[in-house]
Amino acid sequence: MLEKLTDEERELLPSDEDVAFYAEHGWYLSKKLFTDAEVDELVASSERYYDGERDRTLPVRPPRLAYWEPANGPVQRHNDYVHYESDALARLLRKPLIGAVAARLAEASEIRIFQSTLILKPPKPDEPTNIVPWHFDRHYWASCTSERMLTAFIPFHDCGEEMGTITMVDGSHLWKEIGNDDTTVRHFADRDNEDLEVKLTVNAEYNNAVVKKVPMIIPKGHMSFHHCRTYHGSAGNRSDRPRRAVSLHLQDGANQFRHYELSDGSSVSYNHDVLVRKTSDGRPDYADPTYCPVIWSEAV
Repeated sequence: MLEKLTDEERELLPSDEDVAFYAEHGWYLSKKLFTDAEVDELVASSERYYDGERDRTLPVRPPRLAYWEPANGPVQRHNDYVHYESDALARLLRKPLIGAVAARLAEASEIRIFQSTLILKPPKPDEPTNIVPWHFDRHYWASCTSERMLTAFIPFHDCGEEMGTITMVDGSHLWKEIGNDDTTVRHFADRDNEDLEVKLTVNAEYNNAVVKKVPMIIPKGHMSFHHCRTYHGSAGNRSDRPRRAVSLHLQDGANQFRHYELSDGSSVSYNHDVLVRKTSDGRPDYADPTYCPVIWSEAV
């Protein structure tokens, strides 16, 4: 059952000016949405998760699942579906305040989780997996109908440039896109970094836009939000400790599965498609509460 926001939590919601800023720039830095104790619990819960603690595991392994295991070594770690596998992490990631902030920014009446990815970027400046090239999330969500989806980047500590914080290309969500082909629906991990850099430059030139890169300087307990079409990436971790975070992908209540056909006649799929229940007409249900729970609703 969803909880109503307290008066103190309502004070933490984006103002009208903040919503207008997000619409213009494609990103937003939140107020302090987690207490220090809640952030510390995220760290502790993630360590237990890395040690193998699970409340449940996925019934099948989706084809593009990111799932770091100790055998993978000291690379950048990505683990999807932590909101499903870990109740301790889910309790905090499903905090209604996060959904209410997202709803204000997306101008939506309901927010559901779409995906959650636990991330650890090791303190290894030269580790190639630490580099996240320029991309935007909508490319990988071609099977979704919504253009209002967004992502909350939630670091578990103060997070700045030295740690390789997430960096936005200001206003890029408003660009008209060219050079879109079958390759764009592939995850950045499966694509060439230089190709992604070229696509960013080409699209900026087409839009007569300046590529303004804005690193998110995020204090502990705060988080950034970005639009699903905002170009973003991150550099290596030059600090002396791991960069810990969750990338929490969020969908508005109107989002549904759609068939998106590639040039060879095949259809794009998302990992959910082998997990979620089916709608009455046989499509994957992106409102399945098991994997895509509602975290905020105007009706509450």
